[in-house]
Amino acid sequence: MNSNQKTAKIVGILLLLTFAVGVTMYQFLQSSLFADDFLTATAANTNEIIISTLFGIVSGLISIVIAVLLFPIFKHYSYKIALAYLALCILSCVMICIDNISVLSLLDVSKAYVKSGNNAVDSFELMGTLLYERHAWTHYFSLLVSCFPGFVLYYTFYTTRLIPRAISIFGIVAVLLMFIEILSSILGQGISMNMMIPMALIQLIFPVWLLLKGFKLPKE
Repeated sequence: MNSNQKTAKIVGILLLLTFAVGVTMYQFLQSSLFADDFLTATAANTNEIIISTLFGIVSGLISIVIAVLLFPIFKHYSYKIALAYLALCILSCVMICIDNISVLSLLDVSKAYVKSGNNAVDSFELMGTLLYERHAWTHYFSLLVSCFPGFVLYYTFYTTRLIPRAISIFGIVAVLLMFIEILSSILGQGISMNMMIPMALIQLIFPVWLLLKGFKLPKE
């Protein structure tokens, strides 16, 4: 197995890890953020919220590691695209960090709300609502920014034919659908969260392909 095929398998493992981290974060660890009484629920799940923010930062760092691993392969075809992909992954990681800082801010308010008892409840609820809305903005913008490195990734694979073009096209379509849904949600005109399903599918299909088949590379 040459170094490029080893890279493909490592990238596949890291992508699956990122997917698992994302599911764990949003479906389990941060589920309290979506409760009707989110201030009380968030405070009651302090450890889960803190762990979820650490998971989020790790996920962002993994995306940078993936870009670094792919850089030598991508630059063989286009140095500018390889550099752009790395830069966009770094930007996406920064946005993830900002998003998770907003989660921690919400956690601080929720803990203060619970400790206050019945004192200044209205003020805490107002502050909590404002921070919740801010978190929604940072979360949506984080997801929106993540579409850019995703698009560059699948577009690069499409042009280089390192993986079957059917997978690359599916990835490009999935990213575009996600971008449209997130952008429309930011503008207050969300279409359907079902538009995110293709992204979830490609996040499984692509790394599994890398683990089983690797890259289609010329002989060294």
